[in-house]
Amino acid sequence: MATLFAKTPYQSPSLPKTFNTHFAPSLKVSFPGCSGSRAGVRVGQRLRVSCGLIEPDGGKLVELFVEESRRSEKKREGLGLPRIKLSRIDLQWVHVLSEGWASPLRGFMRESEFLQTLHFNSLRLDDGSAVNMSVPIVLAIDDSQKRRIGESTRVALVDSDDHLVAILYDIEIYKHHKEERIARTWGTTAPGLPYVDQAITNAGNWLIGGDLEVLEPIKYHDGLDRFRLSPAELREEFTRRNADAVFAFQLRNPVHNGHALLMTDTRRRLLEMGYKNPILLLHPLGGYTKADDVPLSWRMKQHEKVLEDGVLDPETTVVSIFPSPMHYAGPTEVQWHAKARINAGADFYIVGRDPAGMGHPIEKRDLYDADHGKKVLSMAPGLERLNILPFKVAAYDKTQGKMAFFDPSRPQDFLFISGTKMRTLARNKENPPEGFMCPGGWQVLVEYYDSLVVPAENGKVIPEAVPA
Repeated sequence: MATLFAKTPYQSPSLPKTFNTHFAPSLKVSFPGCSGSRAGVRVGQRLRVSCGLIEPDGGKLVELFVEESRRSEKKREGLGLPRIKLSRIDLQWVHVLSEGWASPLRGFMRESEFLQTLHFNSLRLDDGSAVNMSVPIVLAIDDSQKRRIGESTRVALVDSDDHLVAILYDIEIYKHHKEERIARTWGTTAPGLPYVDQAITNAGNWLIGGDLEVLEPIKYHDGLDRFRLSPAELREEFTRRNADAVFAFQLRNPVHNGHALLMTDTRRRLLEMGYKNPILLLHPLGGYTKADDVPLSWRMKQHEKVLEDGVLDPETTVVSIFPSPMHYAGPTEVQWHAKARINAGADFYIVGRDPAGMGHPIEKRDLYDADHGKKVLSMAPGLERLNILPFKVAAYDKTQGKMAFFDPSRPQDFLFISGTKMRTLARNKENPPEGFMCPGGWQVLVEYYDSLVVPAENGKVIPEAVPA
Protein backbone atom coordinates (compact mmCIF):
# COMPACT_ATOMS: atom_id res chain seq x y z
CA MET A 1 0.00 0.00 0.00
CA ALA A 2 1.22 3.49 0.64
CA THR A 3 4.77 3.99 1.79
CA LEU A 4 4.91 4.50 5.55
CA PHE A 5 6.17 7.89 6.66
CA ALA A 6 7.53 9.36 9.86
CA LYS A 7 5.66 12.29 11.35
CA THR A 8 7.00 15.66 10.31
CA PRO A 9 7.39 18.61 12.70
CA TYR A 10 4.34 20.82 12.78
CA GLN A 11 4.89 24.38 11.64
CA SER A 12 3.27 27.43 13.18
CA PRO A 13 0.39 28.74 11.05
CA SER A 14 0.86 31.95 9.13
CA LEU A 15 -1.54 34.69 8.22
CA PRO A 16 -3.52 34.09 5.03
CA LYS A 17 -2.38 35.72 1.83
CA THR A 18 -4.15 36.33 -1.44
CA PHE A 19 -4.15 33.86 -4.29
CA ASN A 20 -5.40 34.81 -7.73
CA THR A 21 -4.31 32.02 -10.05
CA HIS A 22 -7.15 30.79 -12.24
CA PHE A 23 -6.52 27.43 -13.84
CA ALA A 24 -8.07 26.60 -17.15
CA PRO A 25 -7.77 22.97 -18.23
CA SER A 26 -7.16 23.81 -21.89
CA LEU A 27 -3.36 23.57 -21.76
CA LYS A 28 -0.77 21.97 -19.53
CA VAL A 29 2.92 21.76 -20.38
CA SER A 30 6.13 20.84 -18.58
CA PHE A 31 9.17 23.09 -18.37
CA PRO A 32 12.72 22.16 -17.41
CA GLY A 33 14.20 23.84 -14.38
CA CYS A 34 11.07 23.75 -12.23
CA SER A 35 11.07 21.48 -9.20
CA GLY A 36 7.83 19.86 -8.06
CA SER A 37 4.70 20.72 -10.02
CA ARG A 38 5.01 22.42 -13.38
CA ALA A 39 1.75 23.91 -14.52
CA GLY A 40 1.19 25.96 -17.61
CA VAL A 41 -1.84 28.17 -17.13
CA ARG A 42 -3.61 29.86 -19.98
CA VAL A 43 -4.78 33.35 -19.04
CA GLY A 44 -6.28 35.02 -22.08
CA GLN A 45 -3.64 34.33 -24.74
CA ARG A 46 -0.67 34.37 -22.38
CA LEU A 47 0.92 31.39 -20.68
CA ARG A 48 1.96 31.73 -17.05
CA VAL A 49 4.17 29.01 -15.56
CA SER A 50 4.06 28.07 -11.86
CA CYS A 51 6.51 25.76 -10.10
CA GLY A 52 5.94 23.63 -7.00
CA LEU A 53 2.78 22.07 -5.63
CA ILE A 54 -0.40 24.10 -5.65
CA GLU A 55 -0.57 26.51 -2.69
CA PRO A 56 -2.96 25.72 0.16
CA ASP A 57 -5.97 27.97 0.57
CA GLY A 58 -4.84 31.20 2.17
CA GLY A 59 -1.21 30.65 1.17
CA LYS A 60 -0.02 28.22 3.85
CA LEU A 61 -1.28 25.22 5.77
CA VAL A 62 -2.79 26.18 9.10
CA GLU A 63 -1.87 23.40 11.53
CA LEU A 64 -3.23 23.81 15.04
CA PHE A 65 -0.95 21.70 17.22
CA VAL A 66 0.63 22.81 20.48
CA GLU A 67 4.43 22.69 20.45
CA GLU A 68 5.67 19.60 22.27
CA SER A 69 7.57 21.72 24.81
CA ARG A 70 4.29 23.40 25.87
CA ARG A 71 2.05 20.33 26.19
CA SER A 72 2.50 19.94 29.93
CA GLU A 73 1.67 23.61 30.44
CA LYS A 74 -1.48 23.26 28.32
CA LYS A 75 -2.56 20.15 30.22
CA ARG A 76 -2.31 22.05 33.49
CA GLU A 77 -4.27 24.92 31.96
CA GLY A 78 -6.99 22.54 30.81
CA LEU A 79 -7.56 21.22 34.34
CA GLY A 80 -9.05 24.55 35.43
CA LEU A 81 -11.36 25.10 32.46
CA PRO A 82 -15.01 24.19 31.77
CA ARG A 83 -15.11 20.93 29.82
CA ILE A 84 -16.94 19.84 26.68
CA LYS A 85 -16.98 16.13 25.91
CA LEU A 86 -16.49 15.45 22.21
CA SER A 87 -18.55 12.92 20.29
CA ARG A 88 -16.84 10.61 17.82
CA ILE A 89 -17.79 12.93 14.95
CA ASP A 90 -16.66 16.00 16.91
CA LEU A 91 -13.27 14.34 17.37
CA GLN A 92 -13.05 13.68 13.64
CA TRP A 93 -13.62 17.38 12.99
CA VAL A 94 -10.88 18.26 15.49
CA HIS A 95 -8.64 15.93 13.47
CA VAL A 96 -9.62 17.69 10.23
CA LEU A 97 -9.03 21.16 11.65
CA SER A 98 -5.79 20.32 13.44
CA GLU A 99 -4.00 19.07 10.33
CA GLY A 100 -5.03 21.94 8.08
CA TRP A 101 -7.53 20.23 5.78
CA ALA A 102 -9.82 23.25 6.28
CA SER A 103 -7.05 25.88 5.98
CA PRO A 104 -7.15 28.78 6.59
CA LEU A 105 -9.81 28.00 9.24
CA ARG A 106 -8.26 28.11 12.73
CA GLY A 107 -10.91 26.36 14.77
CA PHE A 108 -14.60 25.61 15.07
CA MET A 109 -16.58 28.28 13.24
CA ARG A 110 -17.77 31.46 14.88
CA GLU A 111 -21.13 32.81 13.73
CA SER A 112 -19.77 34.98 10.90
CA GLU A 113 -17.91 32.00 9.42
CA PHE A 114 -20.93 29.75 9.90
CA LEU A 115 -23.22 32.17 8.05
CA GLN A 116 -20.77 32.71 5.20
CA THR A 117 -20.47 28.95 4.79
CA LEU A 118 -24.23 28.41 4.79
CA HIS A 119 -25.13 31.28 2.47
CA PHE A 120 -22.07 31.78 0.23
CA ASN A 121 -20.18 28.43 0.37
CA SER A 122 -17.05 30.48 0.93
CA LEU A 123 -15.13 32.51 3.52
CA ARG A 124 -13.90 36.05 2.96
CA LEU A 125 -10.36 36.60 4.20
CA ASP A 126 -9.01 39.79 5.74
CA ASP A 127 -7.36 40.84 2.48
CA GLY A 128 -10.65 40.57 0.56
CA SER A 129 -9.92 37.25 -1.16
CA ALA A 130 -12.25 34.28 -0.78
CA VAL A 131 -11.70 30.58 -0.20
CA ASN A 132 -14.24 27.83 -0.69
CA MET A 133 -15.95 26.48 2.44
CA SER A 134 -19.24 24.72 1.79
CA VAL A 135 -19.79 22.55 4.89
CA PRO A 136 -20.13 24.02 8.40
CA ILE A 137 -17.46 22.78 10.80
CA VAL A 138 -19.12 23.54 14.12
CA LEU A 139 -19.33 22.27 17.68
CA ALA A 140 -22.73 22.03 19.37
CA ILE A 141 -23.38 22.42 23.11
CA ASP A 142 -26.56 22.21 25.17
CA ASP A 143 -28.07 24.60 27.69
CA SER A 144 -26.38 23.02 30.71
CA GLN A 145 -22.95 23.17 29.06
CA LYS A 146 -23.56 26.81 28.14
CA ARG A 147 -24.39 27.60 31.78
CA ARG A 148 -21.26 25.82 33.02
CA ILE A 149 -19.09 27.81 30.61
CA GLY A 150 -20.54 31.05 31.97
CA GLU A 151 -18.19 33.99 31.40
CA SER A 152 -15.14 31.87 30.57
CA THR A 153 -13.36 32.75 27.32
CA ARG A 154 -11.76 29.30 27.08
CA VAL A 155 -13.00 25.71 27.22
CA ALA A 156 -11.27 22.34 27.37
CA LEU A 157 -12.30 19.71 24.82
CA VAL A 158 -12.03 16.13 26.09
CA ASP A 159 -12.59 12.72 24.52
CA SER A 160 -14.92 9.95 25.71
CA ASP A 161 -12.35 8.94 28.36
CA ASP A 162 -12.06 12.53 29.65
CA HIS A 163 -8.54 12.94 28.24
CA LEU A 164 -7.75 16.50 27.20
CA VAL A 165 -7.70 16.79 23.42
CA ALA A 166 -7.64 20.55 22.81
CA ILE A 167 -8.40 23.98 24.20
CA LEU A 168 -10.74 26.40 22.44
CA TYR A 169 -9.80 30.07 22.92
CA ASP A 170 -11.62 33.38 22.48
CA ILE A 171 -14.89 31.52 22.30
CA GLU A 172 -18.15 32.74 20.84
CA ILE A 173 -21.47 31.03 21.62
CA TYR A 174 -24.41 31.52 19.27
CA LYS A 175 -27.74 29.92 18.44
CA HIS A 176 -27.75 26.61 16.58
CA HIS A 177 -30.44 27.15 13.95
CA LYS A 178 -30.77 23.49 13.02
CA GLU A 179 -33.51 23.78 10.43
CA GLU A 180 -31.66 26.49 8.52
CA ARG A 181 -28.43 24.54 8.68
CA ILE A 182 -30.05 21.34 7.43
CA ALA A 183 -32.05 23.04 4.68
CA ARG A 184 -29.08 24.95 3.30
CA THR A 185 -26.61 22.08 3.54
CA TRP A 186 -28.81 19.28 2.18
CA GLY A 187 -31.47 21.18 0.26
CA THR A 188 -34.17 19.35 2.21
CA THR A 189 -35.36 18.85 5.78
CA ALA A 190 -36.84 15.43 5.05
CA PRO A 191 -36.34 12.96 7.91
CA GLY A 192 -33.81 10.18 7.49
CA LEU A 193 -30.67 12.08 6.46
CA PRO A 194 -27.88 9.97 8.02
CA TYR A 195 -25.53 12.73 9.21
CA VAL A 196 -28.44 14.81 10.48
CA ASP A 197 -29.76 11.89 12.51
CA GLN A 198 -26.30 11.13 13.85
CA ALA A 199 -24.91 14.59 14.60
CA ILE A 200 -27.53 17.35 14.46
CA THR A 201 -31.05 16.33 15.50
CA ASN A 202 -30.14 15.50 19.09
CA ALA A 203 -27.25 17.96 19.35
CA GLY A 204 -27.36 21.02 21.56
CA ASN A 205 -29.20 24.22 20.66
CA TRP A 206 -26.01 26.32 20.76
CA LEU A 207 -22.82 26.39 18.73
CA ILE A 208 -19.45 27.33 20.17
CA GLY A 209 -16.64 28.63 17.99
CA GLY A 210 -13.12 29.78 18.64
CA ASP A 211 -9.40 29.30 17.99
CA LEU A 212 -8.30 25.71 18.47
CA GLU A 213 -5.06 24.48 20.02
CA VAL A 214 -4.73 20.68 19.82
CA LEU A 215 -2.38 18.95 22.23
CA GLU A 216 -1.10 16.27 19.86
CA PRO A 217 -2.01 14.49 16.61
CA ILE A 218 -5.28 12.56 16.75
CA LYS A 219 -4.78 8.78 16.83
CA TYR A 220 -7.41 6.03 16.63
CA HIS A 221 -5.19 3.02 17.46
CA ASP A 222 -7.09 0.87 14.96
CA GLY A 223 -4.12 -0.33 12.94
CA LEU A 224 -4.74 2.29 10.26
CA ASP A 225 -3.09 5.38 11.74
CA ARG A 226 -0.05 4.87 9.50
CA PHE A 227 -2.28 5.59 6.51
CA ARG A 228 -3.73 8.81 7.93
CA LEU A 229 -1.29 11.19 6.30
CA SER A 230 -1.77 14.88 6.97
CA PRO A 231 -1.73 17.45 4.16
CA ALA A 232 1.85 18.35 5.14
CA GLU A 233 2.93 14.70 4.98
CA LEU A 234 1.20 14.18 1.64
CA ARG A 235 2.90 17.25 0.21
CA GLU A 236 6.23 15.93 1.44
CA GLU A 237 5.57 12.59 -0.23
CA PHE A 238 4.49 14.15 -3.54
CA THR A 239 7.65 16.25 -3.52
CA ARG A 240 9.78 13.19 -2.71
CA ARG A 241 8.27 11.42 -5.71
CA ASN A 242 8.92 14.45 -7.96
CA ALA A 243 5.23 14.75 -8.83
CA ASP A 244 4.49 17.40 -11.43
CA ALA A 245 0.73 16.80 -11.15
CA VAL A 246 -1.38 15.29 -8.37
CA PHE A 247 -4.84 13.95 -9.21
CA ALA A 248 -7.14 13.00 -6.35
CA PHE A 249 -9.81 10.33 -6.33
CA GLN A 250 -12.11 10.15 -3.32
CA LEU A 251 -14.19 7.09 -2.64
CA ARG A 252 -16.12 5.48 0.17
CA ASN A 253 -16.66 2.18 -1.67
CA PRO A 254 -14.47 -0.74 -2.73
CA VAL A 255 -12.41 -0.19 -5.89
CA HIS A 256 -13.60 -2.12 -8.94
CA ASN A 257 -11.89 -2.25 -12.32
CA GLY A 258 -14.09 0.54 -13.65
CA HIS A 259 -12.63 2.88 -11.04
CA ALA A 260 -9.15 1.62 -11.88
CA LEU A 261 -9.74 2.21 -15.59
CA LEU A 262 -10.77 5.77 -14.87
CA MET A 263 -7.68 6.43 -12.73
CA THR A 264 -5.21 4.89 -15.16
CA ASP A 265 -6.85 6.70 -18.08
CA THR A 266 -6.59 9.99 -16.19
CA ARG A 267 -2.85 9.44 -15.78
CA ARG A 268 -2.56 8.67 -19.50
CA ARG A 269 -4.35 11.91 -20.35
CA LEU A 270 -2.08 13.92 -18.05
CA LEU A 271 0.99 12.39 -19.68
CA GLU A 272 -0.41 13.35 -23.08
CA MET A 273 -0.83 16.92 -21.79
CA GLY A 274 2.91 17.05 -21.18
CA TYR A 275 3.28 16.08 -17.54
CA LYS A 276 6.15 13.74 -16.77
CA ASN A 277 5.14 12.17 -13.45
CA PRO A 278 1.47 12.51 -12.43
CA ILE A 279 0.79 10.91 -9.05
CA LEU A 280 -2.59 9.49 -8.01
CA LEU A 281 -3.89 10.26 -4.53
CA LEU A 282 -6.29 7.40 -3.80
CA HIS A 283 -8.07 8.94 -0.85
CA PRO A 284 -10.81 6.88 0.84
CA LEU A 285 -12.98 8.77 3.29
CA GLY A 286 -12.24 7.64 6.84
CA GLY A 287 -14.66 9.57 9.04
CA TYR A 288 -18.30 8.81 9.80
CA THR A 289 -20.19 6.89 7.10
CA LYS A 290 -23.71 5.50 7.13
CA ALA A 291 -24.44 2.00 8.39
CA ASP A 292 -24.70 0.24 5.03
CA ASP A 293 -21.35 1.52 3.71
CA VAL A 294 -18.47 -0.96 3.86
CA PRO A 295 -16.43 -0.10 7.00
CA LEU A 296 -13.07 1.61 6.56
CA SER A 297 -10.98 -1.32 7.79
CA TRP A 298 -12.46 -3.63 5.17
CA ARG A 299 -12.15 -1.02 2.44
CA MET A 300 -8.47 -0.56 3.24
CA LYS A 301 -7.93 -4.33 3.02
CA GLN A 302 -9.65 -4.30 -0.37
CA HIS A 303 -7.58 -1.35 -1.61
CA GLU A 304 -4.43 -3.18 -0.54
CA LYS A 305 -5.38 -6.17 -2.70
CA VAL A 306 -6.01 -3.84 -5.66
CA LEU A 307 -2.42 -2.66 -5.45
CA GLU A 308 -1.04 -6.14 -4.74
CA ASP A 309 -2.83 -7.52 -7.81
CA GLY A 310 -1.32 -4.78 -9.99
CA VAL A 311 -4.63 -3.13 -10.88
CA LEU A 312 -3.05 0.18 -9.82
CA ASP A 313 0.67 0.94 -9.87
CA PRO A 314 2.12 1.41 -6.34
CA GLU A 315 4.93 3.53 -7.79
CA THR A 316 2.52 6.18 -9.03
CA THR A 317 -0.19 5.82 -6.35
CA VAL A 318 -0.35 7.15 -2.79
CA VAL A 319 -3.07 5.55 -0.66
CA SER A 320 -4.08 7.62 2.35
CA ILE A 321 -7.15 8.12 4.54
CA PHE A 322 -9.13 11.37 4.46
CA PRO A 323 -10.35 11.92 8.07
CA SER A 324 -13.52 13.89 7.33
CA PRO A 325 -16.98 12.65 8.31
CA MET A 326 -19.39 12.08 5.42
CA HIS A 327 -22.48 14.29 5.07
CA TYR A 328 -24.07 12.79 1.91
CA ALA A 329 -24.89 16.38 0.93
CA GLY A 330 -24.26 16.10 -2.82
CA PRO A 331 -23.11 19.23 -4.70
CA THR A 332 -22.66 21.15 -1.45
CA GLU A 333 -20.39 18.56 0.11
CA VAL A 334 -18.36 17.76 -2.99
CA GLN A 335 -16.97 21.30 -2.84
CA TRP A 336 -15.58 20.52 0.62
CA HIS A 337 -14.04 17.30 -0.67
CA ALA A 338 -12.35 19.17 -3.52
CA LYS A 339 -11.20 22.12 -1.39
CA ALA A 340 -9.57 19.83 1.19
CA ARG A 341 -7.55 18.11 -1.55
CA ILE A 342 -6.13 21.46 -2.67
CA ASN A 343 -4.71 21.79 0.82
CA ALA A 344 -3.14 18.34 0.43
CA GLY A 345 -1.42 19.38 -2.80
CA ALA A 346 -3.81 18.07 -5.48
CA ASP A 347 -4.35 20.26 -8.53
CA PHE A 348 -6.65 17.80 -10.35
CA TYR A 349 -9.83 16.30 -8.90
CA ILE A 350 -11.78 13.42 -10.44
CA VAL A 351 -15.53 13.80 -10.04
CA GLY A 352 -18.15 11.28 -11.03
CA ARG A 353 -21.87 10.77 -11.20
CA ASP A 354 -23.79 12.07 -8.18
CA PRO A 355 -20.73 12.75 -5.99
CA ALA A 356 -21.46 12.65 -2.24
CA GLY A 357 -25.06 11.80 -3.11
CA MET A 358 -27.58 9.34 -1.76
CA GLY A 359 -31.09 8.16 -2.35
CA HIS A 360 -33.90 10.39 -1.16
CA PRO A 361 -34.68 9.32 2.42
CA ILE A 362 -38.44 9.14 1.74
CA GLU A 363 -39.07 8.99 -2.00
CA LYS A 364 -37.72 6.38 -4.42
CA ARG A 365 -35.33 8.64 -6.32
CA ASP A 366 -31.89 10.17 -6.01
CA LEU A 367 -31.76 13.16 -3.69
CA TYR A 368 -29.61 15.18 -6.14
CA ASP A 369 -29.33 15.52 -9.89
CA ALA A 370 -26.52 13.20 -10.95
CA ASP A 371 -24.75 15.89 -13.03
CA HIS A 372 -25.01 18.81 -10.61
CA GLY A 373 -21.92 17.91 -8.60
CA LYS A 374 -19.49 18.25 -11.49
CA LYS A 375 -21.28 21.34 -12.79
CA VAL A 376 -21.13 23.04 -9.39
CA LEU A 377 -17.43 22.23 -9.02
CA SER A 378 -16.68 23.93 -12.33
CA MET A 379 -18.30 27.17 -11.05
CA ALA A 380 -17.73 27.11 -7.29
CA PRO A 381 -16.18 30.21 -5.70
CA GLY A 382 -12.67 29.58 -4.41
CA LEU A 383 -12.08 26.46 -6.51
CA GLU A 384 -10.91 28.25 -9.65
CA ARG A 385 -7.38 26.91 -9.23
CA LEU A 386 -8.49 23.28 -9.22
CA ASN A 387 -8.80 21.33 -12.48
CA ILE A 388 -11.99 19.28 -12.48
CA LEU A 389 -11.86 15.95 -14.35
CA PRO A 390 -15.38 14.58 -14.95
CA PHE A 391 -15.91 10.82 -14.90
CA LYS A 392 -16.23 8.89 -18.07
CA VAL A 393 -18.95 6.26 -17.66
CA ALA A 394 -17.47 2.78 -17.33
CA ALA A 395 -19.42 -0.48 -17.52
CA TYR A 396 -18.75 -4.16 -18.07
CA ASP A 397 -18.15 -4.79 -21.77
CA LYS A 398 -19.47 -8.30 -22.46
CA THR A 399 -17.66 -8.49 -25.81
CA GLN A 400 -14.27 -7.88 -24.18
CA GLY A 401 -14.91 -9.49 -20.81
CA LYS A 402 -13.69 -6.46 -18.87
CA MET A 403 -14.62 -3.00 -17.67
CA ALA A 404 -14.51 -0.40 -20.45
CA PHE A 405 -15.78 3.06 -21.20
CA PHE A 406 -19.40 2.91 -22.29
CA ASP A 407 -19.98 3.12 -26.03
CA PRO A 408 -23.49 4.48 -26.72
CA SER A 409 -23.39 3.09 -30.26
CA ARG A 410 -23.63 -0.48 -28.87
CA PRO A 411 -25.47 -0.30 -25.55
CA GLN A 412 -26.52 -3.94 -25.77
CA ASP A 413 -22.90 -4.98 -25.18
CA PHE A 414 -22.61 -3.33 -21.76
CA LEU A 415 -23.68 -4.48 -18.33
CA PHE A 416 -24.08 -1.98 -15.50
CA ILE A 417 -23.44 -3.59 -12.11
CA SER A 418 -24.96 -1.42 -9.41
CA GLY A 419 -23.74 -1.19 -5.86
CA THR A 420 -26.85 -3.09 -4.76
CA LYS A 421 -26.10 -5.88 -7.23
CA MET A 422 -22.45 -6.00 -6.15
CA ARG A 423 -23.44 -6.31 -2.48
CA THR A 424 -25.98 -9.02 -3.28
CA LEU A 425 -23.40 -11.07 -5.16
CA ALA A 426 -20.85 -10.71 -2.36
CA ARG A 427 -23.38 -11.64 0.35
CA ASN A 428 -24.36 -14.74 -1.63
CA LYS A 429 -20.69 -15.63 -2.25
CA GLU A 430 -21.31 -15.43 -5.98
CA ASN A 431 -18.65 -14.14 -8.34
CA PRO A 432 -19.22 -11.10 -10.57
CA PRO A 433 -18.31 -11.34 -14.27
CA GLU A 434 -14.59 -11.96 -14.71
CA GLY A 435 -12.82 -8.64 -15.09
CA PHE A 436 -15.22 -6.62 -12.91
CA MET A 437 -12.91 -6.60 -9.85
CA CYS A 438 -9.55 -8.17 -9.09
CA PRO A 439 -9.99 -11.59 -7.43
CA GLY A 440 -8.18 -10.61 -4.22
CA GLY A 441 -10.31 -7.51 -3.82
CA TRP A 442 -13.51 -9.44 -4.41
CA GLN A 443 -12.54 -12.05 -1.82
CA VAL A 444 -12.19 -9.30 0.79
CA LEU A 445 -15.76 -8.20 0.06
CA VAL A 446 -17.07 -11.76 0.35
CA GLU A 447 -15.27 -12.12 3.70
CA TYR A 448 -16.77 -8.86 4.94
CA TYR A 449 -20.35 -9.84 4.17
CA ASP A 450 -19.70 -13.32 5.52
CA SER A 451 -18.62 -11.67 8.81
CA LEU A 452 -22.10 -10.15 9.09
CA VAL A 453 -23.74 -13.57 9.32
CA VAL A 454 -24.51 -14.33 12.96
CA PRO A 455 -25.29 -17.77 14.42
CA ALA A 456 -28.78 -18.33 15.81
CA GLU A 457 -29.55 -20.23 19.02
CA ASN A 458 -30.68 -23.32 17.06
CA GLY A 459 -27.33 -23.56 15.29
CA LYS A 460 -28.52 -22.12 12.00
CA VAL A 461 -26.99 -18.94 10.62
CA ILE A 462 -28.98 -15.78 10.04
CA PRO A 463 -27.74 -13.01 7.74
CA GLU A 464 -27.47 -9.73 9.59
CA ALA A 465 -29.59 -7.04 7.90
CA VAL A 466 -27.56 -4.76 5.65
CA PRO A 467 -29.59 -2.05 3.92
CA ALA A 468 -29.27 -2.01 0.14
